Amino acid sequence: MADNPRAAPVRPSGLVDWWPLLEQLGIPYHELQAVEARGRLAGVPFQRELAVSGLIDEDDLYRTLARALGVGFVPEIRPASLIMRQHHCLAALRRIGGIGNAAAIDNDGQTLLLIAPERIDIAAMRAYLRRHPRIARHIRIVPPSVLRSAVQRLARRSLSRIAIQDLFDRMPEFSARFVLVPWQGAVLGAFAVALFASLALWPVPSLLTLHVLLSLFFLACVMLRVIVAGAMRGQRPSLSLKAVRTDEMPVYTVLVALYKEAEVVPDLLVALGRLVWPRSKLEIKLVCESDDHETLQALRAQKLRSYIEIIEVPPEGPRTKPKALSYALPMTTGELLVLYDAEDRPHPFQLVQAWQRFRESGEELACLQAPLLISNRRESWLSSMFAFEYSALFNGLLPWLGRNRLTMPLGGTSNHFRRSVLERVGGWDPYNVTEDADLGLRLHRLGYDTDTITFPTYEDAPATAKVWLPQRTRWFKGWAQTWLVHMRDVGALWRDLGPHSFLATQVLTAGMLLSVLANSLFVLTVLGLSLHWALYGTLLYHSRVLLLLDAINLLFGYGAFLALGWWTLRNTERPRLWKLALLTPAYWLLLSIAGWRAIWHLYRRPHLWEKTPHRPNRPRPAGPVPRKRRAASNASGGSPSARVPKSRTALETAGDRD
Repeated sequence: MADNPRAAPVRPSGLVDWWPLLEQLGIPYHELQAVEARGRLAGVPFQRELAVSGLIDEDDLYRTLARALGVGFVPEIRPASLIMRQHHCLAALRRIGGIGNAAAIDNDGQTLLLIAPERIDIAAMRAYLRRHPRIARHIRIVPPSVLRSAVQRLARRSLSRIAIQDLFDRMPEFSARFVLVPWQGAVLGAFAVALFASLALWPVPSLLTLHVLLSLFFLACVMLRVIVAGAMRGQRPSLSLKAVRTDEMPVYTVLVALYKEAEVVPDLLVALGRLVWPRSKLEIKLVCESDDHETLQALRAQKLRSYIEIIEVPPEGPRTKPKALSYALPMTTGELLVLYDAEDRPHPFQLVQAWQRFRESGEELACLQAPLLISNRRESWLSSMFAFEYSALFNGLLPWLGRNRLTMPLGGTSNHFRRSVLERVGGWDPYNVTEDADLGLRLHRLGYDTDTITFPTYEDAPATAKVWLPQRTRWFKGWAQTWLVHMRDVGALWRDLGPHSFLATQVLTAGMLLSVLANSLFVLTVLGLSLHWALYGTLLYHSRVLLLLDAINLLFGYGAFLALGWWTLRNTERPRLWKLALLTPAYWLLLSIAGWRAIWHLYRRPHLWEKTPHRPNRPRPAGPVPRKRRAASNASGGSPSARVPKSRTALETAGDRD
């Protein structure tokens, strides 16, 4: 009824109309007044603000409404009882403000109209039902989450098809469903045969040629790090926010993919509860595999607010994170969308900063990457090196790429999108195990920009090689997938990206992988030739050339890695650089092992998603601005709270703790 375009507009009932119904539930009047005030500031109906406030259980609210209207109440729905086609289900799940209503067949074979109103004119509805008692007998009030869950289960077949097939059907040239196209397989096969044949027939010239070629890729990665390190001088990130009005803020979708994450569920909900955004304009989708019973049980054990929805992904097709995200995407309604991992702890004002950047930019800006900061850098030598590497990536390389409008390989989390653009470019590739790098490249090829923001997301790094190695193997394998997919038509890639982004793409995908593979060859060569020199006191000319070439490669490679990281470290962390320098050769050897393992996995198990286990957060200083630095930050205007207005906004009341 409310969806009929010819019907009179619905006047949403406010506190005055709802108070006679809510009084009997014992909710204090002053709390309802606060709800009404927040709704007025956010520009949403009182009923929507009441639903997200947590003051009243959804079942109680709609049961009370049914009783007040004199119609029946339905607490549960069988999906098979709904009279909806698949495309109607998909349209209903995308409807802003909820599904609203649906037709169903009851156990006696009678047709019912199920109503889950997001807003309602109580007085007008009562009058209508009094005038049409026959219609009233067929109307049932149902909680919105119950109706939505039933429609979602009914639409599983279509949602699965979209998640698995949509990108391949629409843009097969961008899908990693097949690792190699025929001409790529022929070229790689011919290269492998030629390489082994030349090594057998002409070993010395072949080895020299191979080392020179690998050195060129190694040098390209070194030069990129040197250029970015030089550009870092004098750069300071801005942490300021501008005044905002909550009635201007759009609906923001938060997507979180979970798999075997039962232990971190409480920490995740706490972290999401700290996000500053009007709750009536926030939708959080917790995306979980339907056979991950432990995680689902942990989620259902929590009392979730109405804006938090659990989405169960059927175990069909590739069991990957991008498949799960692609399954959930058609059920989102936010103008903006952000992706988080289960262990993430985003800065409370990160959504606000991303929204302001999008609002100030043109439609060509499709994605913003927030920096990822490692909280457990001192837990082990491996987490310390991981944190150093992340500092160089998220505080150095990615901001530089964004400023120069070059192709940016996104991080796997804290990506903020314009949802319409994300859908336009095909969303995530369910067959690519580094969907972030692929999506960043695809966005750029289709004419969109990506950039970075400064408010970070905190997470823990792998502290042991047992956890680190599968994760890094998956990353390297995904880079190889991404490179192979986008190099299917080299000419088209050159035209889409232009020369600068084309070269940057070669360095950031093939170049980085070849660098870690070459590192092991360089190290073995240097160690072997040095040992031969120490034992026999002499080296042939070509051996001396190889030794010098590989020693220079390692020296400059490690030096550029340390230089870029050094410029991104805080002043208090720079004195520890000597420890990181001593650990760099060992870390790069681990990178080489992961690289070779990735090549093997690309051949044997290209779409295998190796899960990275996460632990509950350990107690640590909370908040992105430590107490000791808060005074200095306030003085410089860098504190998040320093620039957020205290008037004309409800942000201070929107960031409630769940």
